[in-house]
Amino acid sequence: MSAISEPGALPPVPVPATERKRMSLDWLGVMPFIIFAVLFLIWPTIYLVAGAFQDNEGNLTLANIANLFQPSIMDAYWISIKISLASALLGALIGFCIAAAITLGGLPGWIRSPLMTFSGVASNFAGVPLAFAFLATLGRTGLVTSFLFNVFGFNLYAHGFNLLSFWGLTITYLYFQIPLMILIITPALDGLKREWKEAALILGATGPQYWRMVAFPILWPALLGTILLLFANSFGAIATAYALTGSSLSIVPIVLFAQIRGDVLQDPHLGYALAFGMIVITGVSNAIYIWMRARSEKWLK
Repeated sequence: MSAISEPGALPPVPVPATERKRMSLDWLGVMPFIIFAVLFLIWPTIYLVAGAFQDNEGNLTLANIANLFQPSIMDAYWISIKISLASALLGALIGFCIAAAITLGGLPGWIRSPLMTFSGVASNFAGVPLAFAFLATLGRTGLVTSFLFNVFGFNLYAHGFNLLSFWGLTITYLYFQIPLMILIITPALDGLKREWKEAALILGATGPQYWRMVAFPILWPALLGTILLLFANSFGAIATAYALTGSSLSIVPIVLFAQIRGDVLQDPHLGYALAFGMIVITGVSNAIYIWMRARSEKWLK
């Protein structure tokens, strides 16, 4: 028995076969991305996670996860967390000030376009070229180091600075952390409506009160989420740290690289467990960032 249609209801409009065919062909446009994501992101992640729970014979085990709590590995995680947190906080603070200056400040409008272009390039500049650039600039015989000593008689390294150290690596990471912060937070600052500030000023609020009671509460989810993204961005960086410090600074990516390559204990499955720990930390950071970003966009629409 056929169903009785409601009064006034329109019959369903059939989708033409040509339209269905066109929609199916549209998937071909994203197939390269899907294939790339599966081969170089999803499948390697599954392989690493599976290897973290296996021994050399392929049997299931939790020994690799238990070995993560060794003092040396815990120290490596702690150093990585501190470097990532320091570079994320400093990069967020400096990047926010620069983004606020070009969006809400009185700087000329022509500055924004080249700054955003540079930020897009610098946020992806890392690895050996970045390490060489900082060695040539702030190394023991670098340009800035020699300039300070020859002109002002100031020996940068004699006063405790060392590029191959915690703060040296943090400063190096700032080169791509600050531009990334600018790229992400600028749209959020553009979303602040001028009417909100005008209404606050009409009601008697001062500039600092407007920022403290109106702007920052709205921007807070985006700010916190971006800091977490910067944290994850630096936590997984290895090429810059390895090219700059070698094995003198034991952070998790360098320890992971040594374990998988077999130079230390020749235990690749412990390396898989190290990678699994990094995936968990960066995954949680990115998940919170996406959630915070979604909350912020509700106000900025």
